[in-house]
Amino acid sequence: MTKMRVRFAPSPTGALHIGGVRTALYDYLLAKKHGGTFVLRIEDTDQKRYVEGAENYIVNALKWCGLTPDEGPGIGGDYGPYRQSERKDIYQKYMQQLLDDGHAYYAFDTAEELDAMREKVKSEGKHSFQYDASTRMMMKNSLSLSEDDVKALLENGTPYTIRFKMPENQSVTVNDLIREEVTFQTNELDDKVLMKSGGLPTYHLANIVDDHLMKITHVIRGEEWLPSTGLHVMMYRCFGWEDTMPQFAHLPLILKPAPGTYITKKTKQKFTESFSAEFMKSSDLEMSLDDVTKIVQQVFSNPKDIQSQLKIGKNDDGKKKAVKEFLKNAMYGKLSKRDGDRLGFPVFPLSWEGKSEADSFVGFKEIGFDANAVNNFLVFLGWNPGTEQEIFSMKEMISAFSLERVGKSGAKFDYEKARWFNQQYLMHKDDEKIAEELSALLSKKGIGAPSAFLEKVAAMMKERVHFIPEILDQAYYLFEPIKSYDDRTIQKRWKPDNKEKMVILANTIKHINSFDADNIESTVKQFMEDQELGFGEVLPILRLAVSGTTMGPSVFDIMALLGHGETVDRMEASYKYFDEVIVSQA
Repeated sequence: MTKMRVRFAPSPTGALHIGGVRTALYDYLLAKKHGGTFVLRIEDTDQKRYVEGAENYIVNALKWCGLTPDEGPGIGGDYGPYRQSERKDIYQKYMQQLLDDGHAYYAFDTAEELDAMREKVKSEGKHSFQYDASTRMMMKNSLSLSEDDVKALLENGTPYTIRFKMPENQSVTVNDLIREEVTFQTNELDDKVLMKSGGLPTYHLANIVDDHLMKITHVIRGEEWLPSTGLHVMMYRCFGWEDTMPQFAHLPLILKPAPGTYITKKTKQKFTESFSAEFMKSSDLEMSLDDVTKIVQQVFSNPKDIQSQLKIGKNDDGKKKAVKEFLKNAMYGKLSKRDGDRLGFPVFPLSWEGKSEADSFVGFKEIGFDANAVNNFLVFLGWNPGTEQEIFSMKEMISAFSLERVGKSGAKFDYEKARWFNQQYLMHKDDEKIAEELSALLSKKGIGAPSAFLEKVAAMMKERVHFIPEILDQAYYLFEPIKSYDDRTIQKRWKPDNKEKMVILANTIKHINSFDADNIESTVKQFMEDQELGFGEVLPILRLAVSGTTMGPSVFDIMALLGHGETVDRMEASYKYFDEVIVSQA
């Protein structure tokens, strides 16, 4: 039996989209489950779209996710080079084979001539122009021209592309591992360009040749590549490689989240403003920002019913239709690279710094996600284990994963679910490791703290947050002086008549010998009993005094971490401030 070999073949055209990471994850899981090989191949033949630094980004993103290739650039292997730009001579050889066997031909049509043909077809009221068996003899190529004319054009250095000669009246059936049986009719397929005028191959040629020479057994890729599969199978036939061609598995799309998950009563104003501004930038219609905003406000008037509000009504004029169509495209369909910035969540594994702010994005890592949580989240965007289990270690994912349990329907990206996964991993993370990350974050602020202290902070806070950086946001008062107090609660809870008793509490706490949470709690409770005070009269004030807020972990745990002296100092200082608040409102 042939050893399984899968490849992840991204193009270095910018930051790696999270959909690409999911493809790499599925590749990795499948290879490891079957004792196979996971290959990284960089498809950089599109030099116009090549972005400096993108390849390093891809490598670093896979490394962060723990998806280490067995072969690839910088790793080596028996089937290199693993960058397509370093395989030009190989493609020339196989391109020539297709030409010699009559499966490809030279096309000398200029861009202007192709545009003219498209306009001609359009003016005749026909369907859009397609370069295929029905039109190729009307075009300027080595099939329609004489042999002498072709020879002269080549000798004169006339620019050309090389196109695949799609056979007529044939059926191509593919047994996709996810889509099952899919059939294409060659009469509906066009003559794709295989070699560009600069001498570099297109995806179609390089992909087929590389997969064959690298002995790839399974090709896992996005649903958007399914229409190209008929061409690819025909090319395998023409090369005589059909018996050894890989099995295909086309993954479902990752879809944008349901608008109701991020457009709420609290956020609809923000999204109204951002979508309205975006429409104004993208549209040529003569509309004022106010007019656009009114339409968007109407659509978002009930966040739970956005889809019905987007339906085109009988009385909707062209402008209202245009805004609604824009909103449909912005909020539904495939998750794009721009959607993260637009909708307020990451769609890249690592941050990417582009040439402009508009081309720069924050990644999952920088927000504070654990790579294992990201993998766990991504594996469910298309795959279902068939059980109720949601938390999977990498080892468990490898064991449970199969393409048979990958669905056909698109999977909606749910950022709140991603946050939930990260919270689960954080709750089970060692306090020592969290403390190390907290120490690194604090050092950037010029703050130092003992490891033992940070471990106690981690234990106290990790079940209350989704990300480690949130610990420093929510519990900043453990590392810095209180920045502000909750004045509204002070007005509600602070009673100047009780100040004398609260001073007694501060003095009582000052004399606690063993300053741990249990002793503090028992002392405070005894004080309340002695002074005939209820919990509501003491604990909110005590919490405000030491942290500035009524939210957060146990006040006794906070006090124990702050220490004896700091706790008493904060209590005494806060009483003066509380009096000032009450006086100012009198």
